[in-house]
Amino acid sequence: MDLKTAIETRHSVRKYKKQPIEEEKRALLQKEIDLCNEKSGLSIQLVCDEPHAFDSIFARYGFFQGVENYIALIGKKSPQLDEACGYWGEHLVLFAQQLGLNTCWVGGTYRKGGVAAKIETGEKLCLVIALGYGETAGTAHKGKTYSQVTSETEPPEWFKNGVEAALLAPTALHQQKFRFGRIGNIVTAKAGIGPYAKVDLGIVKYHFEAGAGKENFAWGK
Repeated sequence: MDLKTAIETRHSVRKYKKQPIEEEKRALLQKEIDLCNEKSGLSIQLVCDEPHAFDSIFARYGFFQGVENYIALIGKKSPQLDEACGYWGEHLVLFAQQLGLNTCWVGGTYRKGGVAAKIETGEKLCLVIALGYGETAGTAHKGKTYSQVTSETEPPEWFKNGVEAALLAPTALHQQKFRFGRIGNIVTAKAGIGPYAKVDLGIVKYHFEAGAGKENFAWGK
């Protein structure tokens, strides 16, 4: 499965089978997490066979069932942390999709005290990504259109492809509170106001890069 197919087929999954992730796939995930940490300076951690973070009323409120594997997104406290966790977390979400695994971003509906990850002094647990074999592959939800997230009416093909990929990105409560702009090959992406808006910005920027091709543009402020 290539990255484009992973973007098109990935849907959020909240109910998981009692099926362990194979050692080979765990090793591949861990290797990819190590690479992400090396590039980003984050402290992302893979947790497997551990149900306690999702055995509370919070998880039931979020309709989660059978979650025993997750990725904990952790990093040094900074104004950039949320966006970085969104960007690198979505890289791992799509990598997991390519491995045949299902995922779901989880903000508040899990028990933070039950997360079996090491958080150093000065670090923060941003959020987690549920991981495993879903009861289903999830379903697509109707979202915004191209014209609702950008005013570019005659864009180059790469920009249009980037926005279309961003529209397939998961966002908190599926609000899609982001906008794109362009001057030449300089692209701006702005976060809206709402829960996890900066995380969402990192996620949609990753999708935009995947759709547009990083060689075609540069990010502006």
